[in-house]
Amino acid sequence: MGNSLQDQLLKAGLASEEQARKAKTGKAPKKRSKKDRRTPVLSDSAQAARRTMAEKAERDRALNQKRAAEAERNALEAQVRQLIEQNRVSRDGAEISYHFVDNAKVRKLFVTPAMQEKLSKGQLAIVRLGKQYDVVSAEVAEKIRARDASCVVAVQAPKTQAAEEDPYKDFPVPDDLIW
Repeated sequence: MGNSLQDQLLKAGLASEEQARKAKTGKAPKKRSKKDRRTPVLSDSAQAARRTMAEKAERDRALNQKRAAEAERNALEAQVRQLIEQNRVSRDGAEISYHFVDNAKVRKLFVTPAMQEKLSKGQLAIVRLGKQYDVVSAEVAEKIRARDASCVVAVQAPKTQAAEEDPYKDFPVPDDLIW
């Protein structure tokens, strides 16, 4: 029973020695011909399948970009909302109406006298959150403007105090007039 199947076939006369040699050497991989090295010609259905796969991949890529842009926009809106809600200046006791322009319409917001002065000096700013207007500091307004410029409604340019206090600073005073 120690004989291999090949030896048993040779003894029974069902195979010749030449066939046994061919069977031993035939197990080696055959060399590929030049014909096999060429790119295979795809059938029409295979080409159509590849084309639809490429189109689907392109649609998926575009959809992913759209979703990423939407998520980024939602994140910025949430940041703006959080900045406004955490930094809004309380308008309790507001009695003076402060008028400002938003989208070519004059709007009115009630503020305190101190807030009115700071708004006119540019230390405070008016921002919009939805349909509601709030007052925040100018620094917070700049942070909001960096995220969404359409939320910042009214900010006065801060004026330098030296320019307001001394309108004649460019004119030197003669020595004989100083007493």
